[in-house]
Amino acid sequence: MIGDMVRELRATINGRSVRYLEAGIGWPVVLIHAFPLNADMWRPQLERVPEGWRFIAPDLRGFGPDAAPASGSITLDDIAGDIAALLDELAVDQAVIGGLSMGGYITLALFRSAPERFTGMILADTKAQADTPEGLDGRRKMIALARAEGPVGVAQSMLPKLLGETTFERRADIPQRVRAMIESAGTEGIVGAIEAMMGRPDSTRDLARISCPTLVVVGEEDMLTPVTDAVALQNQIARSRLVILPQAGHLSNLEVPDGFALALADFLSSNL
Repeated sequence: MIGDMVRELRATINGRSVRYLEAGIGWPVVLIHAFPLNADMWRPQLERVPEGWRFIAPDLRGFGPDAAPASGSITLDDIAGDIAALLDELAVDQAVIGGLSMGGYITLALFRSAPERFTGMILADTKAQADTPEGLDGRRKMIALARAEGPVGVAQSMLPKLLGETTFERRADIPQRVRAMIESAGTEGIVGAIEAMMGRPDSTRDLARISCPTLVVVGEEDMLTPVTDAVALQNQIARSRLVILPQAGHLSNLEVPDGFALALADFLSSNL
């Protein structure tokens, strides 16, 4: 792996200025962030780019340190369209594309609309199924909390679920970093993303159509999308491999960055 300075850049997409982070030179790898974080969650991977690869991590609508409030109702297909528009702006026809948690949902939405864009796929700490009735109820409660207490309340509620037990015991800096990212989001961005996730379709039937090499990653201590969800993904994608990262929860790339980077580098070098 090579050390490379992380570049903070901007592109204009559909009249909006979008911040994205970039590192490395070579074939593009697009990394889509989790809810309710931003592109900064991918800095550990951007700081560990394998030689011959170019990592690109955009902020999604309503997220990032200076994000404008999301306007109107949006869907995950809309957000996937933003990713496609960014690739067009950067003159990138094809890439390895993936994401973590909500980023995985957006990856699958983009695959449905533009499978030709994918030379590889990364699905980290995510699942294909739509929300259950219980899950929808939990999201409605999170919307109410966001409106009542803003990003601070959302951070307080979500942190115990986002990170694994080992992280809370041994990595005191990680909860602070995650909290800061969540609190930098706007309330409307948070609400818009929750509503978009609530409306997403079940992607299970799409998995058999994925023909590109695919890396499925999950933290062993992930409570939100546990190992069973990752196994279900890997079992239904033909050219896939599963990596289970010990001592990591839902934000596995932040909690065990070296392990995640090694899994990603090995996947890129051996499959693409």
